[in-house]
Amino acid sequence: MEEKYNHRNTVPTGRERPWGEEEIIVSKTDLKGKITYSNDVFQRLAEMTNEELIGKPHNVIRHPDMPRCVFKLLWDTLSQKKEIFAYVLNMAKSGDHYWVLAHVTPSFDAEDNLTGYHSNRRKPEPGQIAKIQPLYSTLLKEEAKYNSSKDGMNASFNLLLNILRDKGVSYDEFVFSI
Repeated sequence: MEEKYNHRNTVPTGRERPWGEEEIIVSKTDLKGKITYSNDVFQRLAEMTNEELIGKPHNVIRHPDMPRCVFKLLWDTLSQKKEIFAYVLNMAKSGDHYWVLAHVTPSFDAEDNLTGYHSNRRKPEPGQIAKIQPLYSTLLKEEAKYNSSKDGMNASFNLLLNILRDKGVSYDEFVFSI
Protein backbone atom coordinates (compact mmCIF):
# COMPACT_ATOMS: atom_id res chain seq x y z
CA MET A 1 0.00 0.00 0.00
CA GLU A 2 1.39 3.41 -0.98
CA GLU A 3 2.02 5.74 1.96
CA LYS A 4 0.17 9.05 1.77
CA TYR A 5 2.24 12.22 1.75
CA ASN A 6 2.08 14.25 4.98
CA HIS A 7 3.71 17.67 4.60
CA ARG A 8 4.10 18.00 8.37
CA ASN A 9 6.68 15.19 8.25
CA THR A 10 8.75 16.85 5.53
CA VAL A 11 12.09 18.27 6.63
CA PRO A 12 13.33 21.43 4.87
CA THR A 13 16.44 20.76 2.79
CA GLY A 14 17.65 24.35 2.50
CA ARG A 15 17.71 23.98 -1.29
CA GLU A 16 15.81 26.48 -3.40
CA ARG A 17 13.71 25.18 -6.28
CA PRO A 18 14.46 27.05 -9.48
CA TRP A 19 11.70 28.59 -11.54
CA GLY A 20 11.42 31.27 -14.17
CA GLU A 21 10.59 34.92 -13.67
CA GLU A 22 8.08 34.65 -16.53
CA GLU A 23 6.21 31.75 -14.91
CA ILE A 24 3.01 32.18 -12.92
CA ILE A 25 1.79 29.73 -10.30
CA VAL A 26 -2.00 29.51 -10.28
CA SER A 27 -4.32 27.78 -7.87
CA LYS A 28 -7.93 28.00 -6.78
CA THR A 29 -9.46 26.89 -3.51
CA ASP A 30 -12.86 26.47 -2.02
CA LEU A 31 -14.01 28.55 0.95
CA LYS A 32 -12.12 26.31 3.39
CA GLY A 33 -8.82 26.62 1.50
CA LYS A 34 -8.91 23.19 -0.16
CA ILE A 35 -7.35 23.17 -3.59
CA THR A 36 -9.81 22.90 -6.48
CA TYR A 37 -7.37 23.79 -9.29
CA SER A 38 -3.60 23.80 -9.72
CA ASN A 39 -1.67 24.68 -12.86
CA ASP A 40 1.37 22.78 -14.13
CA VAL A 41 3.83 25.32 -12.66
CA PHE A 42 2.34 24.82 -9.20
CA GLN A 43 2.48 21.05 -9.58
CA ARG A 44 6.09 21.13 -10.75
CA LEU A 45 7.31 23.41 -7.96
CA ALA A 46 5.36 21.54 -5.28
CA GLU A 47 6.60 18.24 -6.75
CA MET A 48 3.07 16.89 -6.61
CA THR A 49 0.61 15.71 -9.19
CA ASN A 50 -2.76 17.31 -9.71
CA GLU A 51 -4.30 14.25 -8.04
CA GLU A 52 -2.11 14.79 -4.96
CA LEU A 53 -3.12 18.45 -4.72
CA ILE A 54 -6.85 18.55 -5.50
CA GLY A 55 -8.91 18.41 -2.32
CA LYS A 56 -5.90 19.06 -0.07
CA PRO A 57 -5.60 22.14 2.13
CA HIS A 58 -3.46 24.79 0.46
CA ASN A 59 -1.12 24.62 3.46
CA VAL A 60 0.17 21.31 2.04
CA ILE A 61 3.02 23.50 0.72
CA ARG A 62 3.50 25.50 3.94
CA HIS A 63 7.14 25.93 4.93
CA PRO A 64 7.78 25.79 8.71
CA ASP A 65 9.85 29.00 8.45
CA MET A 66 6.79 30.93 7.29
CA PRO A 67 5.18 32.99 10.09
CA ARG A 68 1.65 31.83 10.82
CA CYS A 69 0.54 35.40 11.45
CA VAL A 70 0.95 36.22 7.75
CA PHE A 71 -1.64 33.54 6.98
CA LYS A 72 -3.90 34.98 9.69
CA LEU A 73 -3.60 38.35 7.96
CA LEU A 74 -4.32 36.70 4.61
CA TRP A 75 -7.46 34.92 5.85
CA ASP A 76 -8.67 37.98 7.79
CA THR A 77 -8.31 40.08 4.63
CA LEU A 78 -10.03 37.51 2.41
CA SER A 79 -12.89 37.16 4.91
CA GLN A 80 -13.57 40.86 4.26
CA LYS A 81 -13.82 40.00 0.54
CA LYS A 82 -10.63 41.95 -0.18
CA GLU A 83 -7.54 40.96 -2.13
CA ILE A 84 -4.09 40.67 -0.59
CA PHE A 85 -0.50 40.55 -1.76
CA ALA A 86 2.03 38.66 0.36
CA TYR A 87 5.51 37.21 0.20
CA VAL A 88 5.29 33.52 1.03
CA LEU A 89 7.92 30.84 1.53
CA ASN A 90 6.60 27.50 0.25
CA MET A 91 7.98 23.98 0.55
CA ALA A 92 7.94 21.24 -2.07
CA LYS A 93 7.32 17.59 -1.33
CA SER A 94 11.10 16.98 -1.21
CA GLY A 95 11.64 19.70 1.40
CA ASP A 96 13.10 22.15 -1.12
CA HIS A 97 11.71 25.68 -0.91
CA TYR A 98 10.61 28.47 -3.21
CA TRP A 99 9.57 32.05 -2.53
CA VAL A 100 6.52 33.64 -4.14
CA LEU A 101 4.84 37.01 -4.27
CA ALA A 102 1.23 35.92 -3.99
CA HIS A 103 -1.82 37.84 -5.12
CA VAL A 104 -4.87 36.20 -3.56
CA THR A 105 -8.39 37.29 -4.44
CA PRO A 106 -11.88 36.17 -3.50
CA SER A 107 -13.95 34.51 -6.25
CA PHE A 108 -17.65 35.24 -6.68
CA ASP A 109 -20.52 33.67 -8.59
CA ALA A 110 -23.02 35.54 -10.79
CA GLU A 111 -25.08 36.53 -7.72
CA ASP A 112 -21.97 37.97 -6.01
CA ASN A 113 -21.75 35.09 -3.52
CA LEU A 114 -18.26 34.22 -2.35
CA THR A 115 -17.35 30.81 -3.83
CA GLY A 116 -13.63 30.43 -3.12
CA TYR A 117 -10.26 32.01 -3.72
CA HIS A 118 -7.86 32.45 -6.62
CA SER A 119 -4.12 32.93 -6.28
CA ASN A 120 -1.49 33.97 -8.81
CA ARG A 121 2.12 33.83 -7.67
CA ARG A 122 5.21 35.27 -9.28
CA LYS A 123 8.86 34.82 -8.44
CA PRO A 124 10.12 37.69 -6.28
CA GLU A 125 13.52 39.25 -6.87
CA PRO A 126 16.34 38.18 -4.51
CA GLY A 127 16.51 41.72 -3.10
CA GLN A 128 12.84 41.56 -2.14
CA ILE A 129 13.35 38.26 -0.34
CA ALA A 130 16.36 39.71 1.50
CA LYS A 131 14.14 42.55 2.74
CA ILE A 132 11.22 40.39 3.91
CA GLN A 133 13.29 37.65 5.61
CA PRO A 134 14.35 39.77 8.63
CA LEU A 135 10.71 40.65 9.35
CA TYR A 136 9.60 37.04 9.00
CA SER A 137 12.47 35.93 11.26
CA THR A 138 11.35 38.43 13.92
CA LEU A 139 7.75 37.23 13.66
CA LEU A 140 8.82 33.57 13.94
CA LYS A 141 10.87 34.34 17.05
CA GLU A 142 7.81 35.97 18.59
CA GLU A 143 5.66 32.95 17.74
CA ALA A 144 8.23 30.61 19.31
CA LYS A 145 7.99 32.36 22.70
CA TYR A 146 4.61 30.77 23.37
CA ASN A 147 3.65 27.21 24.27
CA SER A 148 0.38 27.58 22.40
CA SER A 149 0.74 27.98 18.64
CA LYS A 150 -2.45 30.07 18.62
CA ASP A 151 -1.08 32.41 21.31
CA GLY A 152 2.19 32.68 19.38
CA MET A 153 0.37 33.45 16.15
CA ASN A 154 -1.73 36.13 17.84
CA ALA A 155 1.33 37.70 19.50
CA SER A 156 3.25 37.81 16.23
CA PHE A 157 0.17 39.18 14.46
CA ASN A 158 0.02 42.03 16.98
CA LEU A 159 3.75 42.59 16.54
CA LEU A 160 3.28 42.76 12.77
CA LEU A 161 0.44 45.28 13.15
CA ASN A 162 2.60 47.40 15.48
CA ILE A 163 5.53 47.34 13.04
CA LEU A 164 3.24 48.39 10.19
CA ARG A 165 1.64 51.11 12.33
CA ASP A 166 5.09 52.44 13.28
CA LYS A 167 5.98 52.57 9.57
CA GLY A 168 2.65 54.23 8.79
CA VAL A 169 1.73 51.69 6.11
CA SER A 170 -0.71 48.87 5.45
CA TYR A 171 0.64 45.38 4.78
CA ASP A 172 0.03 45.77 1.04
CA GLU A 173 1.82 49.13 1.05
CA PHE A 174 4.71 47.50 2.91
CA VAL A 175 4.82 44.63 0.40
CA PHE A 176 4.92 47.05 -2.53
CA SER A 177 7.61 49.17 -0.89
CA ILE A 178 10.03 46.25 -0.89
